[in-house]
Amino acid sequence: MDPRDAMDEDAPVFVISVAAELSGMHPQTLRQYDRLGLVSPTRTAGRSRRYSMRDIVQLREVARLGAEGVSLEGIARILELENQVTELRGRVRQLESALADELLSRPGRRVFAARGDGDVVSLRAGVRPSRPTEVVLYRAALAMPGDERDGSGRDAR
Repeated sequence: MDPRDAMDEDAPVFVISVAAELSGMHPQTLRQYDRLGLVSPTRTAGRSRRYSMRDIVQLREVARLGAEGVSLEGIARILELENQVTELRGRVRQLESALADELLSRPGRRVFAARGDGDVVSLRAGVRPSRPTEVVLYRAALAMPGDERDGSGRDAR
């Protein structure tokens, strides 16, 4: 099992030396990024920095963008937009869930019906439960002597 799966991404657990090692940066660089507002770790009661796994990922992203030649101002804008997208996606999920709950709770939107076997099913309004279809074969009556019908039961004339 991956240790990142077991811990909360937002739990501030790493001191600056560990965060610097995990991100591949010098601790002074992390302090500078904190002053610039690029990556702002949580502070303890004693004012020491504590970095979360999300902060480490963000520091790695800053390093990658810097290596590609993006300025610190550009990196700040990119991180701001990424955070905004993450927040908006969460909000969209909340609204979709609320809308689905609202639609299901409206009167007349759901009905209950009994199937042929007696089971009760929930359906959308205006939808009928499907009935099992059976195919029944009927054989044509055999021709009787003196009857003018052929073997199919149709008049032979």
